[in-house]
Amino acid sequence: MITKKEYASRRSGLINMMEPNSIAIVASAPVRVRSKDTFYPYKQDTTFSYLSGFPEPQSVLVLIPSRSQGQFVIFCQEKDQMREIWDGFLYGPSGACDHFEADDAFPITDIDDILPGMLEGKDRVYYGIGKDTEFDNRLMGWVNEIRARRRRGAIPPGEFIDIDHFVNEMRLIKTSVELKIMKNAAAITASAHRRAMRVVRPGMYEYQLQAEIEHEFLYQGATCPAYTTIVGGGKNSCVLHYIKNQDLLVDGDLVLVDAGCEYYNYCADITRTFPVNGRFTRPQASIYEVVLEAQAEAIKSIAPGKPYNTANNVTIKTITQGLVDLGILSGDVDDLIGRGSYRDFYMHQSGHWLGMDVHDVGDYRLDQIWRDYEAGMVVTVEPGIYIAPDNLSVEEKWRGISVRIEDNVVLTRDGCEHLNENVPKCRVEIEKLMI
Repeated sequence: MITKKEYASRRSGLINMMEPNSIAIVASAPVRVRSKDTFYPYKQDTTFSYLSGFPEPQSVLVLIPSRSQGQFVIFCQEKDQMREIWDGFLYGPSGACDHFEADDAFPITDIDDILPGMLEGKDRVYYGIGKDTEFDNRLMGWVNEIRARRRRGAIPPGEFIDIDHFVNEMRLIKTSVELKIMKNAAAITASAHRRAMRVVRPGMYEYQLQAEIEHEFLYQGATCPAYTTIVGGGKNSCVLHYIKNQDLLVDGDLVLVDAGCEYYNYCADITRTFPVNGRFTRPQASIYEVVLEAQAEAIKSIAPGKPYNTANNVTIKTITQGLVDLGILSGDVDDLIGRGSYRDFYMHQSGHWLGMDVHDVGDYRLDQIWRDYEAGMVVTVEPGIYIAPDNLSVEEKWRGISVRIEDNVVLTRDGCEHLNENVPKCRVEIEKLMI
């Protein structure tokens, strides 16, 4: 769990990057309607959560460097005994101070009276425009109120600066505490994948396998899935973001499982592909070995100081060579890569940042140049080969075979290391577990 000390350090880090006479404003995520009068489970805005840990909707976080009454302010819902009977506990302004170390806190109902005064006279506002149109409009309404009083000496903010540019860079480098949480998320996810391998059988429905995975998540203490679980059997595995999970798992098919849990606001993201009946066919094994080699080579290529796209370039080369060796592609490997011939079979990047969001924040390029890896970054490594069932350019034995293997790695000073362990990916180990 993130400590109060670490939250305070994050806020101090951001405040130190802010220009003098400025203010930072972060709104909580809105509550999302599921249908009529029911709602999706609430998920706090990750920037808000990163800076405070405060979990409630209808809240606003404000940072004001050098404010005499305290730099960290929260607006939030008031305590309401009757409402809490229906909807659960609320911290209220006093709880925001006592439990989250806000220097000052006010009822959210008073924000129209108080926040414009905090904005007035500031040179710059740090704010993430475009996330919440309703709050964007509300903020601009306060600014326009100040502008309307210019003749009476009011001074409106002169510049808006994207707060996410600064916070995202902070989030990109994980602390030791964050990495410990992410290792726990990965361990729970690994356990769920092992469970899936042990229980899968022909005649089971995809959603039943999904239920086994998500049962393990919750039983082990995860909050929820980090994203919609993908369980794609047979031809469904060829759909990269398949989430219907409604079909039967068929004897002789592979099943691709892309699943990760969320644990204390941090995500894991692991993919395994394995045979429904516990035994790979020769064509399935051949494709699987190419993907496995591509992942191994990609992971070996990841180290501080190397450009982010290194792993993807290695992945493309290994996969293209493997497809040539199998007779699925023909020609010179470099020429095939130059023409993009591999894209019919491998159409995504080799990975992405991982953290509080499953596709986590942080720029991949700086000044149009691929940024270098740095110690503390966490990235997925997920090569794949996807051969559509209607791809008539390949022999019939290859059609409908799709394989993706995904692990989570953290950059160290010397290279990288796995966050997730004990999830079989060697074919022999998979088949042994599935006996």
